[in-house]
Amino acid sequence: MKILFVGDVVGNIGIKSLETYLPQIKQVVKPQLTIVNGENAVNGKGINLEAYQKIQVAGADVVSGGNHSWDRKEGIDLYNDSKKNILRPYNFPGDNVPGKGMIKINVNQKKVYVINMQGTAMMAPLDNPFHTFDKLLPTLEKDAIKFVDFHAETTSEKIATGMYLTGKVSAVVGTHTHVQTNDAHVFNKETAYLSDVGMTGSYDGILGVTKGQIITRFLTQRPTKHEVDEDGRMQISFCVVDINDQTNNARSIKNYVINPDNKKFLE
Repeated sequence: MKILFVGDVVGNIGIKSLETYLPQIKQVVKPQLTIVNGENAVNGKGINLEAYQKIQVAGADVVSGGNHSWDRKEGIDLYNDSKKNILRPYNFPGDNVPGKGMIKINVNQKKVYVINMQGTAMMAPLDNPFHTFDKLLPTLEKDAIKFVDFHAETTSEKIATGMYLTGKVSAVVGTHTHVQTNDAHVFNKETAYLSDVGMTGSYDGILGVTKGQIITRFLTQRPTKHEVDEDGRMQISFCVVDINDQTNNARSIKNYVINPDNKKFLE
């Protein structure tokens, strides 16, 4: 099975980039499942029904989230809609957390779990993801593919998670930092891993935000307002994971970026 995973969609330009490039990418890759991280889809923070629908129409089967999942009040109803394939991090503490952090879907009669988990290093103090995985994974069907979107800040926590879950899940792909890393590989011929898949949005901003504001912050050391760079040129970051349906082990993982300086994937 081929799973296509697209990194953090930032703002309207991120949705436009997705609408422009995702159909073309899918024609080349021909994935059986497409997952898109959409937690930054509305003005860089949060998601609403309109943005979710646009991401879905563009070609996403599942939309995952992260630390900005709750930044929009209208998003609560979206997460609570059982008919929507949208996730927030599984390890938010408490018993009555809106929405779901995992979804089980059938793809050509093969069961696939998509799990959204958030790290805690330099992040909000959610439930320990390692302990949460220990409790969650034994409850899932063994003969199923398990794909993890690990939304975290530090590469050390991401790599540790990938190694810890080797042989337990099919893939661990990081999100959140918006910069694609160059470490895609398969641990022990079992679990595909990538520290960060990157972002989808402005190629000319800084992590999707207007560059002048960020540069000013570093020059003055004073807080500045973050605004999505909606006038920049488009880019999309993604990876393709190939998984053996019989063993649920990953065969390969390859990462790609399409931007004005690199369109080789579509040539």
